[in-house]
Amino acid sequence: MTVGNYSLTTEFILIGFTDHPELKSLLFVVFLTIYVITMVGNLGLVALIFMERHLHTPMYIFLGNLALMDSCCSCAITPKMLENFFSKDRSISLYECMAQFYFFCLAETADCFLLAAMAYDRYLAICSPLQYHTMMSKKLCIQMTTGVFTAGNLHSMIHIGFLFRLTFCGSNQINHFFCDILPLYRLSCVDPYVNELLLFIISGSIQAFTISSVLISYFYILFTIFKMKSKEGRGKALSTCASHFLSVSIFYGSLLFVYVRPHSDKEEDKDLPVAIFYSLVIPLLNPFIYSLRNKKVINAMKKINVLQKYRKLRK
Repeated sequence: MTVGNYSLTTEFILIGFTDHPELKSLLFVVFLTIYVITMVGNLGLVALIFMERHLHTPMYIFLGNLALMDSCCSCAITPKMLENFFSKDRSISLYECMAQFYFFCLAETADCFLLAAMAYDRYLAICSPLQYHTMMSKKLCIQMTTGVFTAGNLHSMIHIGFLFRLTFCGSNQINHFFCDILPLYRLSCVDPYVNELLLFIISGSIQAFTISSVLISYFYILFTIFKMKSKEGRGKALSTCASHFLSVSIFYGSLLFVYVRPHSDKEEDKDLPVAIFYSLVIPLLNPFIYSLRNKKVINAMKKINVLQKYRKLRK
């Protein structure tokens, strides 16, 4: 396609991490391992929550949806990235690129709201235990979950719609390992000022709202914990909150660094390590942070293992 003296780009090249052949095999093995563990951990957690009735509570419903979104994020990015380690052209069409960003944006937006919902759920459970079942009903849980996916879809569609107002007529090389929105802005022949402003306003508002919700919830949670008389109970609660807050800090910190801070072309290489954190590492860590330190999840896993051994013995 051509317009005037320019050829419109309908295909992009994902540069990825490195062009050194000696490193490609090592990186392929590393990221393949991360992908397999991520999918097994997250989808296994979703299946466990679905099968175990004792886990059909708001906290675990939010956790299951978080694991599902982490799986979605990993599926949207990693397979194409792994293919490009040994592909000669490393090409991706414009529509494939848009689809990849859509599912990535959906997963990341949903994660933001789910983390806020989980913090609010813990706030009610710790600070208002007697009113918890009344205030956090199944109906409210379903409404919040529906709202999370609605917001994620709407956010993704807005950015996809505004991406189609841009034209790409120069270089088609994306200096990234997936189709993220900022590298696409840098390739645009049209001034992406409106897109960048929209990204700053909408993404900034989402992160400001969800971060504020998390911080306020944790403030009241910590205040309640420090009022506890039992040192053992206080220690367990603090340990749980610390691990959750660490995951939230890494996730929001990396997103704020990439999408909300002022950026320039000179700093684009700094986005790659941060992008690895929020798109690949955090989905890998979440099942361990939120599940393996949770007694109910561990007991449910043991129960399923015992049932499986019993069925084998009967056969």
